[in-house]
Amino acid sequence: MAETTAPIQRALISVSNKSGLVEFCRSLTEEFNVEIISTGGTLKALEEASISAVEISQFTNFPEMMDGRVKTLHPKVHGGILARREQDQGIMKENNILAIDLVVVNLYPFKETISKPDVSLEEAIENIDIGGPSMVRSAAKNNKYVGVVVEPEDYPLILKEMKSNRGSLSQEMRSSLATKAFNHTANYDTVISGYLSSLTEQDFPNRIFAKFQKKEVMRYGENPHQKAAFYVDETKQGNGLGNAIQLQGKQLSYNNIADTDAALECVKSFEEPTCVIIKHANPCGVATDVDITEAYKKAFDADSTSAFGGIIALNRKLEEKTAQQIIDNQFVEVIIAPGVSSSAQKILNTKENIRVLEMESMDKLSSGFKFLSVTDGLLIQEIDNGSISAKDLKIVSSREPTEEEVQDCLFAWKVCKFVKSNAIVYAKNNQTVGVGAGQMSRIDSAQIAASKAEESGFKTKGCAMASDAFFPFRDGIDVAASMGISSIIQPGGSIRDDEIIEAANEANMAMIFTGMRHFRH
Repeated sequence: MAETTAPIQRALISVSNKSGLVEFCRSLTEEFNVEIISTGGTLKALEEASISAVEISQFTNFPEMMDGRVKTLHPKVHGGILARREQDQGIMKENNILAIDLVVVNLYPFKETISKPDVSLEEAIENIDIGGPSMVRSAAKNNKYVGVVVEPEDYPLILKEMKSNRGSLSQEMRSSLATKAFNHTANYDTVISGYLSSLTEQDFPNRIFAKFQKKEVMRYGENPHQKAAFYVDETKQGNGLGNAIQLQGKQLSYNNIADTDAALECVKSFEEPTCVIIKHANPCGVATDVDITEAYKKAFDADSTSAFGGIIALNRKLEEKTAQQIIDNQFVEVIIAPGVSSSAQKILNTKENIRVLEMESMDKLSSGFKFLSVTDGLLIQEIDNGSISAKDLKIVSSREPTEEEVQDCLFAWKVCKFVKSNAIVYAKNNQTVGVGAGQMSRIDSAQIAASKAEESGFKTKGCAMASDAFFPFRDGIDVAASMGISSIIQPGGSIRDDEIIEAANEANMAMIFTGMRHFRH
């Protein structure tokens, strides 16, 4: 296969995003004597810049029609793009088809259109590009002869290569551009498909399309011998981690991103000033307070050993006082907050390796779906946004919980949702006291949580205990009783619930059922 084609003589240019358009086209015409064919707003922009271009209907000898719906869907356009330069010469001459060597097209702004809160279906439909994707696909298919450009960022690269190759593009470049073009049209169709599916409230589409854009390649994955990359969903403008801005620090690692996502989703579930410290995807310290600095101190004190090298999420702006407290207390991998003051950033800059992320807001829970890959497959489920309030609680014990115990239980329950199963959380006064995570036995989780409390100098007496799922046997309740736990919150639903409740009554513990499970794998 030849490395280069003949010099580019003719380009068809029709773009919605006009960034860099004039400079690019001026170089094509003045430096390389390329003839430009153009349409609509692109043609107008070129004419205003005194750049010569042929209007599409002049080129095809056929008028635009149907309010511009039909203008590039013509044999002279697609024949010029798709023609095989050697074997199709006769057909081209017979039908007066001129070769088009470069196609520069980006598509109607469908995603931007449907992002408007008051967009109508009619307006959305009119912004579905037909001619653009057709030309892009034709050019990408015929990349042996034709270059296709879908991103303004590639204009300098195209000009540089043309200068190096006497007005031509190498096959390597044309192949690379074709791959990018097919990705571009695939993503465009995905956005359209997602929008139309949402109108019919189709929860799980028959096929999952490639709607994720590569944001960055990681240095490595969970371990140094594994490759990894971070992709973001371009079809969503939510408040997930993909929309965070990194203000300083080293590149985020695969594990940093996974842990920071866990911290962010946990802290967003609290309305009060809250700090969450995550280690290996599990909360090791969570606390709320009227002051965010105090919330951080309480979260750190909950398990200062595990907090070393952890991820800190705050749901209030990070100010100087909190930043200084963090720097004085611990080594931290990542801090994420909805805003970072300049004085706080100045303090954090003294530890240049700390990754500091800023979110626009943290006032809404994420919505949509969670994905889990399995060998040769994909599991998809709704994000667990299940929540309860005091009015949803069912008191099943003989003793009613005090108001303070109810608040402790609700706090522990919120945290427990973000702890790997089997999960046990002890809490008191809006602060975690001990967390037991990811054990095969619920008893083991309870004992680990107790040991964590003891290690941090806390007493479990009078604490609330949250369990992400029901207790299958009374032994878990007996362990809690021996630790002085005064109240328990759990889903209920075991065939031995009567036995479980009796165990709580024997120990004079208040027991609350939520009727909702929070497994987290």
